[in-house]
Amino acid sequence: MKKALITGITGQDGSFLAELLLAKEYEVHGVIRRASTLNTERLDPIYIDPHERGAHFYLHYGDLTDGSSLRRLLEKIQPQEIYNLAAQSHVRVSFDQPEYTADVVGLGTLRLLEAVRDVMLYSKQEIRFYQAGSSEMFGAAPPPQYEGTPFYPRSPYAVSKVAAHWYCVNYREAYNLFAVNGILFNHESHRRGETFVTRKITRALTRIKLGLQETLFLGNLDARRDWGYAGDYVEAMWLMLQQDAPDDYVVATGESYSVREFLDTAAGLCGLDWKKHVQTDPRYLRPTEVDHLLGDASKARTKLGWKPKVQFPELVSLMVEHDLELARQERTLINAGHPVVSHGTHQH
Repeated sequence: MKKALITGITGQDGSFLAELLLAKEYEVHGVIRRASTLNTERLDPIYIDPHERGAHFYLHYGDLTDGSSLRRLLEKIQPQEIYNLAAQSHVRVSFDQPEYTADVVGLGTLRLLEAVRDVMLYSKQEIRFYQAGSSEMFGAAPPPQYEGTPFYPRSPYAVSKVAAHWYCVNYREAYNLFAVNGILFNHESHRRGETFVTRKITRALTRIKLGLQETLFLGNLDARRDWGYAGDYVEAMWLMLQQDAPDDYVVATGESYSVREFLDTAAGLCGLDWKKHVQTDPRYLRPTEVDHLLGDASKARTKLGWKPKVQFPELVSLMVEHDLELARQERTLINAGHPVVSHGTHQH
């Protein structure tokens, strides 16, 4: 049975990837940060108590800012595959916490690569390493962007991801590590964090529809993104580590839409005129904006045989349906006289 270690397993991608690997009969290990509140809701459907027979899913405490904890985990688990998905991944927040973002995203990747190199030296067992890159690395580079497009990062998050990307390339070339970079364009789902613009929109519009909220505050409505479905994109991650040789790949749909078009589609499904409810708040504008990301995933299609299954309208519909159900549950509780803690979706 193959063993995989996933950092960032509690996030959107981590939960989808864990499901995929468990379905492929992997033993899956995830790294979680110690916090006063557990953040494992996305893993609830697949979690089995490790004491039970047939359990192939384990969670461990660790942190990308702590190299010794990473090394100990690798020695203990001895994975064949590592998927480094952990990050401070909110672009706007990275302007407020640039040093922390660099420590987790850039240096965190370096610490993990060093741990891999050390463990492989004495175990003589290959560990294949997947690094989660981001289309934000291309930033201001004109679209469409592909593997050969020069990076032009426009946020501390993107700069840190570029550093992580080149650390991977360097370790691949210097130490012959099987390290790959997946340059994934925006990928969304009903598991997306509620401070990310797509989920913020579907969560707010469905609450507005049911009278739970009046206003949605957003930043730049003209930014264009190549939006895919996270469930499709984790399959590309897995495929990259199954190849004969390590390489870097762009993963994208090849179509881009503006935030305004996302709003139009989501509001249409809710039967709302979003212009009556949306206000622009300059706090949500980035100091340096990324105007247009559009990926060319020809290499992934040709070499990995990967292509997206879920198209844009279906993605928005999936997210709206999920959040409409959440809003209905909230409305039911209020109607029954139960106090509901203010959700605060519109405050982020």
